[in-house]
This record gives sequence, structure tokens and C-alpha cells, in this order.
Amino acid sequence: MNPEIEKFYKGDYPILLTAEQIQQKVRELGEQISRDYKDLCPVFIGVLNGSYMFISDLMRHIRIDCEVDFVKISSYGDAMQTSGVVKVRKEIDCHIEDRDVLVVEDIIDSGLSVTYLEKKMGELKPKSLKFVSLLVKEGSAKVKYRCDYVGFRIPNRFVVGYGLDFAQKFRNLPEIYLMD
Repeated sequence: MNPEIEKFYKGDYPILLTAEQIQQKVRELGEQISRDYKDLCPVFIGVLNGSYMFISDLMRHIRIDCEVDFVKISSYGDAMQTSGVVKVRKEIDCHIEDRDVLVVEDIIDSGLSVTYLEKKMGELKPKSLKFVSLLVKEGSAKVKYRCDYVGFRIPNRFVVGYGLDFAQKFRNLPEIYLMD
């Protein structure tokens, strides 16, 4: 095993959320969204790279017709704090005009990515636009934002695992760990 990964499994970093806690919350979110969008066919837009595990598991609990697409943005690079500048790496491919759209994030901290995506997606004239985030960091917002479906509110600490990374590492951990 890689020595860096082994530190997580040996307990060098505390677990914030267990795999079981995460899966229970993802199930609850999927059930709630399925009820809220009954008889509709929303488009889920995952924000890469961080949301890939979350949106994959979330889709397993969505019990309605839907579509999935992805956008890739970056505001961290290899740092532990946002640079404050959102860069688009991949645009969506689907047509969202007059569609119900749910943007799926792994984590919201500064709010810059969410407000950027709200403006950018809003320009494409969706019928409705809502945001889903597995994690929301408390006390770290730099701008006012909205999030319609929140999995967990967490302390303003740096976390990795379950899709969240540090310098593209540690996304494959099944739990969410405090790393700072």
C-alpha cells in the first residue's frame, strides 16, 4: 500500500464522516429529490472532478427519469485554499433550456463556484436550477450563495476522501477525513 494512503487507514488523520454515514445521507438525498421531481425528467450536472463519487452513488437512489452531464471547473489547483478564480475546464454538452436542472457539487466552501455556475447555467435559461452538495463548510463563505439540498454541514477544515482531493490525491478513500 502507498505510504501516504496508509496514513489514513492507520488513523493518522481523523475520520470526519464514515462510509456508512455518507451512504445513508446519499440515500436520503436521492429519495428526497425523487419525491420533489416526481413526474419530471431533470438534468443532473456533476461538477468534476470532486463530485464523481457522490453523483454516481446519488444516481443509484434516484427513482425518476433523468439525464446526467458534467461540467469541469477548478478554483483550487493544488492548494488547500481556493484561489478565488473559477476556471472552466469542460462545458456541459446537453441542452438545458426549459429543463429542470440540478447541479451536483461535492463541497461548497467559499461559494464562488456555486455563484459562478448559477450565473453561467442561468444564462442557458433552464426552467429551474437547484444545487445539491454533499458537504457545506460552515463559516467559509466569501459570497452569498444558495444550496437547495445539503448532505452535511461541516467545520471549516480541509477534507479529503470520497472524491475530494489534495493535489489530485486521496479521492479514492471511502471515508471523508480531516487533513489540515
